[in-house]
Amino acid sequence: MPRILIIYTGGTIGMIENPVTHALQPFDFSHLIDNVPKIKKLDYEIDNLQFDPPIDSSNMNTCHWRDIAVAIEQNYDAYDGFVVLHGTDTMAYTASALSFMLENLTKPVIITGSQLPIGEVRTDGEENLITALQVAAALDKDGSPMVQEVAILFDNSLWRGNRATKMSADNFNAFRSYNYPPLARVGLGIDFHRDALFRSPSHRPLKVRHNMDPAVMFLELNPGMTPQTLHHLLTTPGIKGIVLKTYGAGNSPSEKWFIDEIRAACERGIVILNVTQCVNGGVRGTLYETGNSLTAAGAVSGHDITSEAAITKLMYLFGLDLQPETVKQYLNCSLCGEVTL
Repeated sequence: MPRILIIYTGGTIGMIENPVTHALQPFDFSHLIDNVPKIKKLDYEIDNLQFDPPIDSSNMNTCHWRDIAVAIEQNYDAYDGFVVLHGTDTMAYTASALSFMLENLTKPVIITGSQLPIGEVRTDGEENLITALQVAAALDKDGSPMVQEVAILFDNSLWRGNRATKMSADNFNAFRSYNYPPLARVGLGIDFHRDALFRSPSHRPLKVRHNMDPAVMFLELNPGMTPQTLHHLLTTPGIKGIVLKTYGAGNSPSEKWFIDEIRAACERGIVILNVTQCVNGGVRGTLYETGNSLTAAGAVSGHDITSEAAITKLMYLFGLDLQPETVKQYLNCSLCGEVTL
């Protein structure tokens, strides 16, 4: 009998409408289980933990990531898999963060939620929860867990957590991975794509990294950016790392004022990771002269990494108290399948 732990953080899946204001608000997790009687038909032993109070995922921060990671760490040996119920807005950030924080993970951590509350007559929450539990309990032919990584289960697809991004605020298929294939497709059955599943090269015990350094930020280019704005952003007090969201295949203005500001920031020890604004494809710094100049100034290529994985990878690496040059070296490595090199 598989033993699965559900960690309920909050989100739409566990919301109920306030009869007075008609706004959605979280309610007790026990009511959520009562709304999904089919769970009792699964031949699983299911326990749960819940955030008190449950939070809207827009309020998710590094402290909450640590709480989730610690809950998994403390219960790792007692359960075969974990299902994290989470709001959709920051789900890809949490999935990416956990993929780095849970080093040497060899059990499934399946994150899911819904676009409609689970108590609604027409809801995606029921199917998402049931399927997430089935994925967390699935075994490979050798008896090991089929999924041994952090993944997002939504609608009819299972995505690698650090490869997925939220691409719709309205549709049930709200998530997608544009640069990596699905880990599984859900139809009449669950069709796992074994070649896409992550397997850790080491067999060391789980090691949870609790510290995520929030001294990082996004800087997204636009054609109206001025030297004053760029200088102001690059000199933000306390910033250690910047995810620079560039055009196309990693291109940026090649004007002297722009490149000089980037070079000066890199020389001050700020790590600048170049990622594309496009949802598909990645950075190819040598394709155009504008990309070459950015690389020459000291920026590191993010290749095909998602924005969510890029920012959380920087948080993770700086949380290890690494020096900037060492951080750059690890940015050029795939730690848990987050980037194609």
